[in-house]
Amino acid sequence: MTIECISPSLLKTWLHDGGEIAVLDVREHGLYGEAHLFHATPLPYSRLELEVRRLVPRLDVRVVVYDDGGEEGHGVASSAAARLAALGYRRVCVLDGGTRAWLAAGHVLFAGVNLPSKTFGELAEKVYHTPRVTAQQLAAMIAGPSPVVVLDGRPVSEFCKMNIPTAICCPNGELAYRVRSIMPDDSTPIVINCAGRTRSIIGAQTLINLGIPNPVYALENGTQGWFLADQTLEHGGSRRYPDDSGSPALRDAAHRLAARFEVPSVNASTVRAWAADTDRTLFLCDVRTPEEFARGSLPGAQHTPGGQLMQAFDQYVGVRGARLVLFDDDGVRAPTVAGWLRQMGHDACVLEGGLSSGLSLQTPAAPVPPMLGSISVQALAERLEGGEIAVVDLRPGMAYRAGHIDGARWSIRPRLAADLAGEGRQVVLVADEPALAAWAVSECQLAQPALLLEGGMAAWRAAGLAEVATPDLPGDTECIDHLFFVHDRHDGNKEAARRYLAWETGLVGQLDAQELASFRLPADPAASHNA
Repeated sequence: MTIECISPSLLKTWLHDGGEIAVLDVREHGLYGEAHLFHATPLPYSRLELEVRRLVPRLDVRVVVYDDGGEEGHGVASSAAARLAALGYRRVCVLDGGTRAWLAAGHVLFAGVNLPSKTFGELAEKVYHTPRVTAQQLAAMIAGPSPVVVLDGRPVSEFCKMNIPTAICCPNGELAYRVRSIMPDDSTPIVINCAGRTRSIIGAQTLINLGIPNPVYALENGTQGWFLADQTLEHGGSRRYPDDSGSPALRDAAHRLAARFEVPSVNASTVRAWAADTDRTLFLCDVRTPEEFARGSLPGAQHTPGGQLMQAFDQYVGVRGARLVLFDDDGVRAPTVAGWLRQMGHDACVLEGGLSSGLSLQTPAAPVPPMLGSISVQALAERLEGGEIAVVDLRPGMAYRAGHIDGARWSIRPRLAADLAGEGRQVVLVADEPALAAWAVSECQLAQPALLLEGGMAAWRAAGLAEVATPDLPGDTECIDHLFFVHDRHDGNKEAARRYLAWETGLVGQLDAQELASFRLPADPAASHNA
């Protein structure tokens, strides 16, 4: 199959013609985060087969892949396009010249991650005039005689890394369902925070739009603003909403909110018909908590916790213009989240009956990785002593820096074939995910079949065997899977935090008219609210 190359001008037309399209940046995360297209979905080549059927379930959708068009991209766009064609995708193209050509054509490249979602948060704050408090104001409120409730809108894993003192973890997707059970009364002020800005703004405005009587504020610049104001953050926090704290008290308000933003409600029969439509892509989204999803969901559903679906949409949905069907089991969370997704420009609706609807869909089958032989920790240790084996660590570059088997080299799929060229010894792969290793090595010409270390690095450590740390290796430029400026802001680096916040607040100014028009925020929120 010949893969067509398309020009930046044609891709720009496709992005805004109203049809479905998947634009996949197939470079590794660090390269993607430095400069990418606004509507691109990050799908690193190292994870292509592991993620593509979840992100792009329909084989007939238009797919455009790109890299940077130069050596830094390691030519992965052509390789990724060929792999997608081999997996059955029938309309695959490559952006000719990649990001370099896009920039040369006069279009903007964006740094960072979750761009549409973060840009939307900035737009929402301006449209709704979301009330906010500074770190100094919140510190005074916490220290003052009157109570204040601080709700952290991030997932539990992020909350545990750092949190505002007294804060309770309540991810944004849970606010409408949990807030009535958490709040002591209708007069106590509520402050919503996240690590930066987006979830603080969206969380606070969610409660305001639902009409709760409490004063509600967003913490300006989140935990980063708190840190920059020389306030102390807590680490390892465990305060969160109780699992049994859900309340249907705001169900009517959630449905009024959904109606305000023209969120359709659809029955299971309609969704089944949509699933059979070969011209449209369908995502069935369970917006409940991880614990609830683990206890049981609808067949064919993807777990898309509501707060993160709004915050990191491109991690769950890779097709622009697809149909999204959201559900819960309470009638509160799905309509609230769907209302925001509609304002973000997505075709979102709510499943009538939710978890009790009886809906059952097929899940797209993930590609089956090639088989790899394995080697035990003990056998590897013995063979290493004789120097007869080459160990390659395919874990994230920063994990390799923190600790790896002595003598192991670090590599990643776009570089693996070149790294192993001429290697006559048998290769042993160390990986957190066996399938990732199997797909990566499948493209290599090896003198002997590669083996996979049973249990990976965790098994090596459990056996009490030695490991070494190399804090500077691989070097920063080699760690193409790690985006440094996003992570450094949480490591006590105030300048990195300032740069990040300046980047976030500057996003709207980089949009062109078509990108800006893709959002559907109300021109007059007050009029919309009273309609």
